[in-house]
Amino acid sequence: MDKIKHVEISLCRVPLRQPVSDAKVLTGRQKPLSHVDILTAEIETTHGERGFGFSYSLRAGGSALLAHARDIAGELIGEDPDDIGRLWEKMAWLGASVSRTGVTVQTISAFDVALWDLKAKRAGKSIGKLLGTFREDVPCYNTSGGYLSSSIDEVLHNVDVSLERGLGGIKLKVGQPELKKDIERVRTVRNHVGDAVPIMVDANQQWDYTTALRAGRQLDEFNLVWLEEPLNAYDYEGHARLAERLDTPIATGEMLSSVAECSELVKHRSVTFMQADVPRVGGITPFLKIAALSELAHLKLAPHFVMEIHIHLGCAYPHEAWVEHIEWLELAFNERLEIKDGHMQLPDRPGLGFSLSPQAQGWREGLTRI
Repeated sequence: MDKIKHVEISLCRVPLRQPVSDAKVLTGRQKPLSHVDILTAEIETTHGERGFGFSYSLRAGGSALLAHARDIAGELIGEDPDDIGRLWEKMAWLGASVSRTGVTVQTISAFDVALWDLKAKRAGKSIGKLLGTFREDVPCYNTSGGYLSSSIDEVLHNVDVSLERGLGGIKLKVGQPELKKDIERVRTVRNHVGDAVPIMVDANQQWDYTTALRAGRQLDEFNLVWLEEPLNAYDYEGHARLAERLDTPIATGEMLSSVAECSELVKHRSVTFMQADVPRVGGITPFLKIAALSELAHLKLAPHFVMEIHIHLGCAYPHEAWVEHIEWLELAFNERLEIKDGHMQLPDRPGLGFSLSPQAQGWREGLTRI
């Protein structure tokens, strides 16, 4: 029987071409985002097969992911790589005295994705095909061009570039101190693209309930696909009340980091679009549990960020699914995702379908091989 022989981990800092800001920066809660830290994990078996996975951190936290990865990586040596669920539980219990959410599970994500990558490669299939697809492509929308750090003229240019590239929708950041500016921004983009182009808006948790309700009622006229994170990520009841009172569907879940937390969104009927994030919830293994809960509740799916992973999960989800296009990690990989007629195509490469670029290899820090 094949066993895990070596595990290699590192932290790779991927720079953004230019810093971006959302409403959290305008309200003084965060600084502009200038880079993404990705925790990489490569698992090698006694038969010489390799699986690659990654997790990530925005702003702070990358060093913590690397430190925890070093603590638990050795526990995979000698294990059967097919026992993915059991290995997830083993890694989670190793860090249980610290937490079963946050850094501990976001570290596990890199190993979990690597195990799924390995399993799919052994089968000669993409992860999406290994899970079983309902479609070969998923509608996609661009987020990176709609940040509040861009002027409205820059946003309109970015919108044109995205649509010319074949992307299907546009997401705009809102949540500025003056609600009037948000409404004007959305109205300008809607008038620019017409009624047929899907538009989403994202407030990044910066409104209280009263502001969110007032904003949502004004935004209803623009026929948006969804209103994202209007309230604090853990305000399950508040999101549910908004969902009942607005025509625009509610989307949230990206900041949650466990199956239990995401299940509260389902329980309270807080969302139409579940936005769980594979690296943040602990990998593909727990994400599949969230997807199953969402399917039973007839929710739609719109995972947050890391399109390189989420394209597989979107294609394997039975109900409507969207994938978020943010190109920030393209510098880190040799491969690219294909976009056509508003849809992102499922890669036909085995496994995850991505490998670190030579440039990213040079950015690696804290390289540890066990």
